[in-house]
Amino acid sequence: MTRFEKIILSITGGSHLSVHALMLALPSLIPVIRNEFNVGLDTLGFVVSVSAFMFGLGAIPAGWAEKRFGGRSLLLIYQVGSSLSALLVALSSSFIMMIVGLGFMGFFCSIYHPAGLTLISHRVKSLTRGMAIHGIFGSTGSALGPLLATTLAALISWRSAYAFLGIFNAILAVGTYLTIPYRKRSEIPEEEFANHNINTNKPALIFYFLANGFMGMAYYGFTTFMPLHFAENTTSILPNLTENMKAGLFPTMVFIAGIGGQIIGARIGERFHKPTALMYIIMANIPFLILMGYTSDIFLIISGIFLGIAYFSNQPIGNTLIANFTNSQNRGIGYGFSFFISFGIGSFAAGFSGLIAENMGVAAVFPAMGILLIPSVLFAFLMSRAARSS
Repeated sequence: MTRFEKIILSITGGSHLSVHALMLALPSLIPVIRNEFNVGLDTLGFVVSVSAFMFGLGAIPAGWAEKRFGGRSLLLIYQVGSSLSALLVALSSSFIMMIVGLGFMGFFCSIYHPAGLTLISHRVKSLTRGMAIHGIFGSTGSALGPLLATTLAALISWRSAYAFLGIFNAILAVGTYLTIPYRKRSEIPEEEFANHNINTNKPALIFYFLANGFMGMAYYGFTTFMPLHFAENTTSILPNLTENMKAGLFPTMVFIAGIGGQIIGARIGERFHKPTALMYIIMANIPFLILMGYTSDIFLIISGIFLGIAYFSNQPIGNTLIANFTNSQNRGIGYGFSFFISFGIGSFAAGFSGLIAENMGVAAVFPAMGILLIPSVLFAFLMSRAARSS
């Protein structure tokens, strides 16, 4: 791996870490925010949906903008914009102001994936390995976000978590400006890109988008209420810890397991037919989601850890498939559509899950998300067939 490839993976990795830390801080803070603002789980599910929908909404224009302006410019917009938005949340004096700040933060965070992933696919030759390294940073951010948020909430206040992450992104922006040289996107010849591709497999790409959409819904459903589920249903584990601390600690264990999932997914993707492998990985999530709805204490934690491994092993493969299914010119747009569908449309599952949690209990959310993955398996099967026939 060249020095420039390492710089690209370091900058994009740090940005990926901060994206997921920012987006997953909120679910772990639900018990604290619920008490401070005296609102119900259905309302908080809606708040998560607003932020998450904005996280998906900006992905399509970001994909188009990457084609015109390049990944470096969009990375800087994400880093500066999300930094200012996080500071707005940290300074919020009302529930409405917090929602506005979270909405802006979601929008600026939506810019990252089309920019960062396209940059990696163009500049890193060993693509599946590069995506795995990038994914490990993201899973680390997912693990650190809840732990950082609940720890700072206990020591200082929940707002300090957003202040810390806002400052971190400002530092990332300086690093990006100094280490990645500016080049006009139009001046870079296509042949210079790694993983150059002139064709687009439209049927396989469409089926991937559909499969990924249901994966996104399941993701938002279980990550939104996983902290509260662990807090309420692990009473015999570490009884001296408060519920708020458990809401950060146990989800962090799930996301740490996701780091292992990224490594496993990369190895599977390098050895087997990627579309078929993705279908089986999606299928493997279903039993662990169901188990999380019917277990407690140590068995709940074990089910969550296996869910983390199963779910996050899809990411190196899925992100590589988008590069394989799209031509080099439109790759940013391909990533934009993918993340709009998974994060934007998938975000509605957070609100839907809030209704389930409020009326049927938090535990009922997890089997419901498992059921949502059944059509995802079907679309992954159709994607695999379309990929083989191309």
